[in-house]
Amino acid sequence: MPRAATAPKRKPRVKPTPKDSVPTWADETELVGLVFDLEATATASLYSQYTIGLHAWFLDQVRQVDPDLSAYLHDGESEKAFTISALEGQLLPSGKQLKLVANQIYQWHINALSKRVALFLKQWLTNLPKVIDLRGASLQIKQVSIAHAPTTYSQLLRSPIEKSVVDLSFVSPTSFRRKGHHFPLPVPENLFHSYLRRWNDFSQQPVEQETFLNWIDESVIIYQHRLESTKVAAGKQGSVTGFTGAISLGLGRAALANTEFTQLFYTLLKFAPYCGTGHKTTFGLGQTRSGWLVEQKAATAEQLITDMLAQRIEELTEIFTDQRKRKGGERTDRIAVTWATVLARREHGDSLAAIALDLEMKPETVKTYVKLARKALKGADEGAMENR
Repeated sequence: MPRAATAPKRKPRVKPTPKDSVPTWADETELVGLVFDLEATATASLYSQYTIGLHAWFLDQVRQVDPDLSAYLHDGESEKAFTISALEGQLLPSGKQLKLVANQIYQWHINALSKRVALFLKQWLTNLPKVIDLRGASLQIKQVSIAHAPTTYSQLLRSPIEKSVVDLSFVSPTSFRRKGHHFPLPVPENLFHSYLRRWNDFSQQPVEQETFLNWIDESVIIYQHRLESTKVAAGKQGSVTGFTGAISLGLGRAALANTEFTQLFYTLLKFAPYCGTGHKTTFGLGQTRSGWLVEQKAATAEQLITDMLAQRIEELTEIFTDQRKRKGGERTDRIAVTWATVLARREHGDSLAAIALDLEMKPETVKTYVKLARKALKGADEGAMENR
């Protein structure tokens, strides 16, 4: 039966830690989630795609301790063994950018999905830097707490089924890749494909994907949902159409006959808050929590500004893609997205150096792309005027 409507409430952290203590866990831990309390040291501007900076800062921290692990997390072709969130807290609009408020507390999540990353986090917390610097916007690390309990894949798989209907909340824009496009709906087959990919990559207990997902498609019931879509500039290039909100999931009675898949279904729902949902989870997308956390609220300043940037990237991408196809340009889609991203970010006030750092390009290359993009945009505008 559907869950009765209740007032939204936030789930408490698993284990808050005192300011002067360091969270720790067993060396065999494979999964753990941390939440950082960060205090803005001064009011400062923050560029709208700052999650790229958080991503880079974290990988640099890994590099200083374990360069091989950092290279694997950055360049590895497999699923990424960590996720991070965007900042949660009061971010104010400041033109086309955001503003950190002095003395305000912001929260930031990091989750480990492998034993190697969990061991790094355990070691790192014993010698944590005092400040995170995001290009002049400084955040002092005040406290670190455990948000998702330390565990292993085997322990998670053996954990008892606590209730038949489970709520999941998607607290940051969430999207899947489907047939070359973004797919912003939590269709069960997409959800569990996302979770199973990570499970099969890291658990050392792989499951035959096609058979399980066919069972999911036939068996899962969505009892309730409250969703809305949003467009966001995400990752290093381009924009993503994603969804936020909450759903309630359960199984049809006939599905319970397959006890192995039933156990895996509920296990993957417990796994979701660690691994996130969909793609670009290492850049703040797809943050997932257990429970029904949806509440009616106005769009935040961060949403409004990232929406503006995402809309502009999409608009420019369409213009450049159409223009290059008419001219027979090669590598149309990739070049169109790159030009759109650099020009939109330049229009939003980001420096050439900042864009180059995020996109891992030379500043001269970014400068050239901006010039080419502006020239192409001017040509498109002139063409549109002639056709009127």
